[in-house]
Amino acid sequence: MTFTQELRQQADGIFEAIINHPFVRGIAAGKLDSDQLIHYVKQDFEYLNAYIRIYGIAISKCTSREDMAAFNEQIAFILNSEVHPHQNFCSVAGVNYEQLQGYPLAPSAHHYIRHMLTVAHEGTLGEIMAVLLPCPWTYYEIGRRLLDEVKPDRTHPFHEWIHFYGNRGEDAAGKFLGRVDAWAEGATMKERERMREHFMLSCQLEYMFWDMAYKQEEWPVPFQPLVNAKGYGR
Repeated sequence: MTFTQELRQQADGIFEAIINHPFVRGIAAGKLDSDQLIHYVKQDFEYLNAYIRIYGIAISKCTSREDMAAFNEQIAFILNSEVHPHQNFCSVAGVNYEQLQGYPLAPSAHHYIRHMLTVAHEGTLGEIMAVLLPCPWTYYEIGRRLLDEVKPDRTHPFHEWIHFYGNRGEDAAGKFLGRVDAWAEGATMKERERMREHFMLSCQLEYMFWDMAYKQEEWPVPFQPLVNAKGYGR
């Protein structure tokens, strides 16, 4: 059994919980409230911005151009391709994508991003790959499961979203899996355990991200706008 096969076996309960989460089931049924879709896109836009920054940190720790190119390719994927599933959600919600950019992070999204950034700054390249892996892996499995289960045609509201992750997600997930396994082969036992810990926490936070969007999670005490000495908000 490879290292990633061990990880998948250990995280199976979380993967199944994600696939059966009400938000994901809402995608399958084509029935989600506009406010839920809007909250998801607001948070995921900022999450993916952080993901790009983490790829940049990973590049700074690479020792081969092959690894640099792999992370650079993933940056391009987010910037040029992963906007399409966001656009699908925005179309169904009846809003423009540009309207949903630049919002504060909700608690669960904040936690997830800080978790990944901490590992990126303090960990090895293998640890960075492990902390990032649950995102492409769970989305690919969601996409494939919904393709098989729903078989959505173009009349389905989330046809583009499901096909994007079910068909295009395999490439991103597969490259991550291969690189994590290759790194784990030469890692010490302690580093492998850190990689496992980072991976499992990211899996939990993937579930929490869906839950955040479904419940439209906000901070318990709303933020107040800053006011300068003249009394003008900014």
